[in-house]
Parts: sequence; C-alpha cells; structure tokens
Amino acid sequence: MKFSYVNPTLIQFGQQQIASLTDLIAKDQKVLVVYGGGSIKKNGVYDQVAAALEGFDWVEFSGVGANPTIEVLDQAVKICKEQDIDFVLGVGGGSVIDGVKYIAASAVYDGEGWDIPTGKHKVTSALPIGAVLTLPATGSESNQGSVVSKAATKEKLPFMSPAVQPKFAIMDPDVMKTLPQRQLVNGLVDAWVHTCEQYLTFPEGALVQDGYAEALLKALKVLGDNFENQDDAWRANLMWSANQALNGLIGSGVSQDW
Repeated sequence: MKFSYVNPTLIQFGQQQIASLTDLIAKDQKVLVVYGGGSIKKNGVYDQVAAALEGFDWVEFSGVGANPTIEVLDQAVKICKEQDIDFVLGVGGGSVIDGVKYIAASAVYDGEGWDIPTGKHKVTSALPIGAVLTLPATGSESNQGSVVSKAATKEKLPFMSPAVQPKFAIMDPDVMKTLPQRQLVNGLVDAWVHTCEQYLTFPEGALVQDGYAEALLKALKVLGDNFENQDDAWRANLMWSANQALNGLIGSGVSQDW
C-alpha cells in the first residue's frame, strides 16, 4: 500500500454557505462564473452567488450541458483569454465543474484545447477554480479529474491534473430541494457505482479504505430505501456521500476498476 494522498480543496458545507463565497476569492481577481442551462436562475442559487460577488469584477458564461463539449467550452476559454480572467467559478453539477477544469487548463495553453484530454498536452498549470455544487453525484468538486467530449468526433475522454483541483467547494444541501427526482436518483446511483469501482476489486488488506467504502455503501443504501422521505438530513447525507465516494481517499493504495 504505497500511495500519496492530498486533498487541498476547502469544503464549505451546510445551509447558507454560498454567502461565504465573498471571502473565498480575492477581491482583485476578475471572475468568470460558469453555469449550465439556467436552472440556477429559477431556484435562487444565481441570486445568492451574485449577492456574494457584489463588489467583484465578474462576467458569466452559460450553456454548459451534460457531457460538456469543447465546442461550447472553448467559447468560455476565449473569454478567459480576451478578458484576462483570473479565477473560474463553476456553479452546477459534475458536468459544469468538469467543464470549468477544462476551461481553466485551456485558458493558459496556447495550443488546441483538445490536446489536453488526448494527452498531447500535460496540464501543469491552470487558472484557479472554485465550485458551487448544485447536484451531488460525481465528486468533481473536490478531485482533480475531468471528462469532456468533442461533438465533432463523438469522443469522450478524461484528464487528471493537480492543477485543476478546486481551491474550494461550497456544498449547500438546500440547493437539492428543487432538483428533479430523476436527477437525485442519478446522483445516488453515480455515488454507489463510484464506490463499487474502488471496492469490488481485489483483496488488498486495506482495512480503512474497505471500511470507509462499506460505510458509504451502507449510507447510500439507507438513502435509497428512504428516497420518498427526503428531509434536510437526507439531502446532506447524499451530498456528503457523493463527495466522499470520489475524493481519492477510498481509492488510495487499492486496486481500482473503472
């Protein structure tokens, strides 16, 4: 069991934590706020982010969909380069946060952005990024992985780099109240599968990792059994379980599948 583990992402967890955004980004940094289809403008998240960024110099970019494509993301990269963006803030689920990682890495690279997931360019630097999580599922808010697609060739590829590890992640379970139930099911199953990929492999004698994975599976099973009885504790436990399933801890020093 030889491994290195570090997770520098600051987690701001709990209700009304979006307001803490004010203290997490330097006032002299120009911020690009990236989000998806606009649901955050209906559920109050956008207003909370805007209030927290009052007094900041910030611009926004929307339209990042599920399985984010570089055709869309490259438009945000262009904004970063033309407007001298200093910080990229993703407000959304795993797709938005994955997209932000690509944007941040590509913004400081002079070549084609697709070079990043293909491995032609090794990411060693990127703009700093933060995340306001709206959908618990992928754990992207506190890991160094991203998956992006290229619509033109129908390719979908991952990349990983410590340079795109979010500086912070704001996780307010209240944002889940307005999510479609199907999205919550998807998030719960996603966390379950992520845990299994690192647990259902080979015996490694890793008692802590195995025990933690078992605790996550037990928690997710309880959440699934009580899916119809969602309350504050239910939402908080799902958001935290999904994060812990893929923050690198239970996969440290053990075989993984994927």
